[in-house]
Amino acid sequence: MLSVEFLLNAITLGSLCALLALGLVIVYGILKLVNFAYGELIMITGYTLYLLNSAAPLPWLVMALIGVLVAMFTSYSTELVAFRPVRTKSLTAMLITSFAVSTLLQNAALLLISPRARAVPLPKLFSASVTILGIAIPWRNILTILTSLILLVGLTLLLKKTILGIALRAAADNFQMTRLMGVPANMVISAAFVLSGLMAGIVGLFWVGRTASVTPTIGGAPLLIAFVATVIGGMNSLVGAVVGGYIYGVIFSFLGVMLPQSLLDYREAFMFLVVILILLFRPEGLIRGAGTGERVG
Repeated sequence: MLSVEFLLNAITLGSLCALLALGLVIVYGILKLVNFAYGELIMITGYTLYLLNSAAPLPWLVMALIGVLVAMFTSYSTELVAFRPVRTKSLTAMLITSFAVSTLLQNAALLLISPRARAVPLPKLFSASVTILGIAIPWRNILTILTSLILLVGLTLLLKKTILGIALRAAADNFQMTRLMGVPANMVISAAFVLSGLMAGIVGLFWVGRTASVTPTIGGAPLLIAFVATVIGGMNSLVGAVVGGYIYGVIFSFLGVMLPQSLLDYREAFMFLVVILILLFRPEGLIRGAGTGERVG
């Protein structure tokens, strides 16, 4: 049952979940805000690929880079235009704002493009496989795992070796004290949203690559996965987000093997049951973060 193919599929899904969870936790660690517009960054990445391919086909890597940059810019713009004006208000105001941004972006896609699925260009490598030890492994899975590892290592080095990374970690631990020490609040928060957009944009490339299409509601499932993974690992811990993402991938893949065919459509429900069981014993998640729980004011 636990074949090499199963493990690779679980690790591939876990890698995407880990990146999704990281993008969510980076913002939550500072603002204490679950950004419900986060999934729409994946939608925007997909539609960028679609529009670029329709207007003037470019090499796929160029379109992919532009798609990620657009996701990063959109994430930064939402912080600048939507969240910054209400940041000093209540947490409820920011939550409502995130719902409003999510709805606005979805409806913009519905009105300006189409409610129907649109085909997204993919490189030939995404549909190719390589045979290792007699096992056919999709190149898409290999690329997903390698890209995730590179991003995780890069983010670790950024957070530990750069001034910006140290400021981000300090702000996540105690934002008020960090601001009193002279660290610009707007810079730290904007950097967090840009990094969040980077994670969402790169995940978006592989997420739309699963179906080679994009819809206005494609961001709903990744947002839910990111939220569940962060709850499992710990909302105040970047390491917990990664751990929670991989745990989600393994459990979800395991349920796909264990459940009978008639119950496969209810895997999400079983996942929430697992989350409830984990929270009964570890309400703060598997890894306790160092955050103080203060919200930016």
